[in-house]
Amino acid sequence: MKRPFIDKAKAEEIIREYPTPFHIYDEKGMRQNARALREAFAWNKGYKEYFAVKATPNPSILKILHEEGCGLDCSSMAELVLAERCGITGDDIMFSSNVTPPQEFVKCRDLGGIINLDDFTHVELCREALGGTLPEVMSCRFNPGGIFQLGATGEAVQVMDNPGEAKYGMTEEQIIEAYRKLKAYGVKRLGIHAFLASNTLSDEYYPALAKILFRLAIKIREEAGVSLSFINLSGGVGIAYKPDQRANDIAVIGRKVRDAYEEILIPAGMDDVAIYTELGRFMMAPFGHLVTTATHAKHIYKEYIGVDACAANLMRPAMYGSYHHITVLGKEDQPCDHVYDVTGCLCENNDKFAIDRQLPKIDTGDILVIHDTGAHGFSMGYNYNGRLWSAELLLKEDGSVRMIRRAETLDDYFATLEGYWE
Repeated sequence: MKRPFIDKAKAEEIIREYPTPFHIYDEKGMRQNARALREAFAWNKGYKEYFAVKATPNPSILKILHEEGCGLDCSSMAELVLAERCGITGDDIMFSSNVTPPQEFVKCRDLGGIINLDDFTHVELCREALGGTLPEVMSCRFNPGGIFQLGATGEAVQVMDNPGEAKYGMTEEQIIEAYRKLKAYGVKRLGIHAFLASNTLSDEYYPALAKILFRLAIKIREEAGVSLSFINLSGGVGIAYKPDQRANDIAVIGRKVRDAYEEILIPAGMDDVAIYTELGRFMMAPFGHLVTTATHAKHIYKEYIGVDACAANLMRPAMYGSYHHITVLGKEDQPCDHVYDVTGCLCENNDKFAIDRQLPKIDTGDILVIHDTGAHGFSMGYNYNGRLWSAELLLKEDGSVRMIRRAETLDDYFATLEGYWE
C-alpha cells in the first residue's frame, strides 16, 4: 500500500498557510534515496549521478541533491543558467541537448560543463560555435536503432520511443567517426551516453544497456583509437506508480552493472572507466505529492469528484494516460467501495487524474494526495484556460515546511503582455 509522507493533520496545518493545490517535496526521502544510489555504485571510483534538471527544476531541490554529491543534467539555456545561479558549474554539469542552438554550446563551455553531442553534424556545429577550439572533455550520444528488449523472454519494456523511432543520438558508424574527429580536434577525454527506455520496472535495464555500451567502448578503442573516460547510462530506471508493482532495487542494479563491468571492461584493460547516471524520475518522483481539495461532486452517467487542481498542475495523466495513486487523507483505512473519475476544471475532457478509480467515499472538503509527482509534475505545468502555476513547498527533515516557489498570481500571468492595458 502506498502511504503519503504527510498525514491529514499535517496537511491541514500546511493548508492554513498555503492553500491547495500545491506540490510538496520530502527532503528526508530524497536525501536517503540519493545516498542509496551512491552506495549502489560506490564500487566505481569515478561514479557520478547527474540529476535530470527537467524533472524538477527548483533551485532548492537542486542544491539539496548537489549536497548529496549529484551533478546536473541540463538540456537548455534556462537549465544551464539555473545551474549557474545555484553555484553549480564545471564538470558538475552534463549538457545533453538536441537541435541545439549554438549559443547553448557556448554557455556550457563558459560554465566548464561537459557537452554531450546528440548528432554527428554537431561536431562541426559545436566547433564553429566555440571559435574553432573544442573543450578538453566531451561526450557523444549513441542510438543503436531497432527495438530495445529485455530478458530471456524477449519481453519489450515500456519505452518512451523505440530507439529506431527516436530522434536522439548517432548510429554506431557515425559515433565512431565522431570520436575520430573529436580526437583530431584535440579533445582529451571522451565519454559515451545512451538512453533507450523510460520508466523501466526491471533490475535488468541498466545492466543490459551497460553491456551494449561496454562492448561498444571496446570497438571504439579498436576502430577510432579512443579510450573512453566515462560511460553515461543516462536515465530510464523507473518507479512503481501502482501499489501492486514491484519497485526497482537500486542495490541489485548497481551490483549487476558491476558484474557486466568486470565481465567486459576489466579483461579489456578498461578498469578506469567512470560510470555516470542521469536519473530524474527515480531520484525525485516518489518524494513529491500534489495536494488538492475535493470541491465538487457530480452525479450523471458516472460519478465525478472535482478537485481544485487540474492537468495544468499535473499533465501526465492527461498526456500519457499515466497512473498516479490517490490517497484520501484521513480515510486511508476505509474500504475503496466507490468508483470515481477524479477531474480538474480545464475545458478538456482528458483533464482527469483518475478514471473509474476505486476510492473511499469522498466528501466535499476532503484532502487528496496525488502520489509520485516529484518528477515531471510541476515542471510540465502550463497556463491553459488561464490556470495559474501552484506553489512548491519543501517538507524539511525537521518536519517544518518552507515555500520554495510561490504560487503564480494574475499579475504574473499578465506581466509579459505589452501595450494592451494603456
